[in-house]
Amino acid sequence: MKYLHLIWASLFRRKTRTILTLVSIVAAFLLFGLLDAVRTSFAEAGQSANGAQRLQTGSRLSFIQTLPQSLQSRMEQVPGVKTVTYANWFGGAYQDPHNQVFSFAVAPNYLDLYPEMSVSDAERKAFAETRTGVLVGEGLMQRFHWKVGDRIPMQSTIFPDRSGSKNWVFDISGVIHSTDKKAAGFFDQMMLLHWTYFDDTTPYNRGQVGWYVTRVTDVNQADRVAKAIDALSANSDHETRTQTEQAATASWMKQLADIGLIVTSIMGAVFFTLMLLSGNTMMQAVRERTSELAVLKTIGFSSTSVLAMVLAESVLLLLLGGVIGIGLAEPLIPLISHGSNGMLALSPVGASSWALGLALMLAIGVLVGALPAWSAMRLNIVDALARR
Repeated sequence: MKYLHLIWASLFRRKTRTILTLVSIVAAFLLFGLLDAVRTSFAEAGQSANGAQRLQTGSRLSFIQTLPQSLQSRMEQVPGVKTVTYANWFGGAYQDPHNQVFSFAVAPNYLDLYPEMSVSDAERKAFAETRTGVLVGEGLMQRFHWKVGDRIPMQSTIFPDRSGSKNWVFDISGVIHSTDKKAAGFFDQMMLLHWTYFDDTTPYNRGQVGWYVTRVTDVNQADRVAKAIDALSANSDHETRTQTEQAATASWMKQLADIGLIVTSIMGAVFFTLMLLSGNTMMQAVRERTSELAVLKTIGFSSTSVLAMVLAESVLLLLLGGVIGIGLAEPLIPLISHGSNGMLALSPVGASSWALGLALMLAIGVLVGALPAWSAMRLNIVDALARR
């Protein structure tokens, strides 16, 4: 720390170059903060504390492949199974295909397995008694300025009705309030409709189920129950794969897009470019100060001290820009979530993101500073002063 004033002076010897490099580092780590929030949000989508008690059963072939409804009664006979429900993806959009809505056709007991979705008794009764009724998440209600009792048109991007039209009409019977803050971004944007109405209205379903959700009596027996459920349809034309809710969500997301791979690829390219830029800045800075470094050695600074100061300068440059970048991401993430009307429920920058970000700052700082620091350490005093 006693050389900090020297390191700081050296870092800002060329203020314009240093500031431009800092701007690039800030931009890179701002992007890191935002993309890591996206990755975390997708990884946590639909998860909650109650998810450990639930298993999700879908087709082994593909998440778009349906399963027979008759499988439910057989699943309910499996030891360790407490309750079974089911749902289908509806693929709804409001007014415009770009206004996608997480919409599912669900069984009558679907809400029983999701205590993190709260619906008042009166509204749940109204939903049960209204064939075209839907339950809508609180965030979705605010997004489109709906209210209970509204009759809303919806487009299904997948399923037409029996007349061939993809335009459906629903009546809002109640509001879904999320009781789990971690999963609020998912449940607040959800719309639930009756599976019986969906199955009766579209000719393309014919008694098929998109996936089953099972509540187990003992979470410690979940693996055994999952294997027993899959054994029911082994060697049939509708083989299943039963997973924990977390694994099922991750698998479903990966079939749409491998968010983790996409984020890693983008950040890899960004940080590789950042290393080249920062490395070039440090090489130029050391080259310009060759005679000054030789003077430091002349007056008694050891080669190790010179190496440490150049490395510290490089690390300090990355830390300054990186901390500012991730710090800017923190207030931006809520603004982006709010500006998207809840469609992007991004996770805040947490301790794990900060830890990973700081590790990257230190690693990149050491890497880009290693070569110029090594050159400074091996600097010959006579040769350096002779070139002055």
